[in-house]
Amino acid sequence: MMTAISEILSDKLIKPGAKTGLLSKMILAGDLGVEQLLQFASTAKDPSLATCIEALEFVSASQPGLITKTCFEFVTGQLKSKAPRVRWESARVVANTAFLYPARLDAAITNLLANTEHTGTVVRWSAAGALAAILKLKTSRNTGLIPAVEAIMEREEKNSIRKIYAAALKKTV
Repeated sequence: MMTAISEILSDKLIKPGAKTGLLSKMILAGDLGVEQLLQFASTAKDPSLATCIEALEFVSASQPGLITKTCFEFVTGQLKSKAPRVRWESARVVANTAFLYPARLDAAITNLLANTEHTGTVVRWSAAGALAAILKLKTSRNTGLIPAVEAIMEREEKNSIRKIYAAALKKTV
């Protein structure tokens, strides 16, 4: 299976979006396991890693239950990647699956808060989406997270990102 993943990702005739689509369809069809994709991704270079995580994001949007605890922890760690695309795709997986792993949110929150200061708008936007999803869970973490988000809103330059936080804060009341 690792060969199939490698062949898809290295095929220059397949457009990047199509690579993501192929991988995600393989997972959804049961032809590729999430753990197999993680095994490949753990040693992949950033562009391939990002495509693998984007495929996981697509899967997590339609069937979040396929994202295992190991996968959740993997993407949580990838929130610290040097590659912006890896960070934002990882944040989107966290946003889609945080409700499955409420006991495993501490590292995700720490890494997402760090991403709110990133220079890349998409990284900050994705972090906002994931933090909003976590806020909406109404866990005890909101005691510290709500003031942190309010401080982020004060310094955030993009209104579109501030709106994500504002909508989530309204749902915590």
